[in-house]
Amino acid sequence: MALITCRNLSFAYDGKFVVENLNFELNKGDYLCIVGENGAGKSTLAKGLLRLKAPHSGEILLGDGLKPNEVGYLPQQTPTQRDFPGSVFEIVLSGRLNKRGLYPFYNRADKEAARSNMEALGISHLAACCYGELSGGQQQRVLLARALCATDKVILLDEPVTGLDPLMTQDMYKLIYRLNQDMGITIIMISHDIHGAITYGSHILHLDNRQLFFGKTDDYMKTTLGKQFTGCPVCEDISEEHRSHGGGHLHE
Repeated sequence: MALITCRNLSFAYDGKFVVENLNFELNKGDYLCIVGENGAGKSTLAKGLLRLKAPHSGEILLGDGLKPNEVGYLPQQTPTQRDFPGSVFEIVLSGRLNKRGLYPFYNRADKEAARSNMEALGISHLAACCYGELSGGQQQRVLLARALCATDKVILLDEPVTGLDPLMTQDMYKLIYRLNQDMGITIIMISHDIHGAITYGSHILHLDNRQLFFGKTDDYMKTTLGKQFTGCPVCEDISEEHRSHGGGHLHE
């Protein structure tokens, strides 16, 4: 069974549909990019996948042993969140809260997991630093480490490169790609950066309050929709070529 299956899925606010009749499957190891214009329903779908909003109709089915609390989340940050005064270690460790249940205290395994994920993402040396004093790229690595503390199965990222300069953007994309390739973590990424999506994603879900396309990235680039949306009529093979050069290690 697929990791996540959406069947005839629709969401509405005050009776008005914002996205409807979605049908797609996400399997272990996939890298799904959700694209579309503003107001297309991308963020609403994300809330549904995180169980923060109930469907108006249809269903979200979990398979392969995935539990609702095993979807890690990297949110799009607000200016206030970027100035959060906690230490890096505290923020990464907070990713274990969903595993604590009614017992709110961290144990040794929680702290070891936080240290291990910080090391994997190359931020161990920042453990005692104030999160609000870090660069944008460093903050995103911290939030990724926190998400890894919550799960080793699925991570949902909402616009993870917003506000990053071009070098940090490429660093972030490569890091996410290696989490997918090296650790086998299934990625769901909401993105306005269509070129980043087709470069690294294995699958594309294109929304416009409904499902315009779902399938493999290379197939998307052969469609009229894909060519028009990317403005790249002759780049059907761009994603495969770039992904093959998306290597590197997690701590780079």
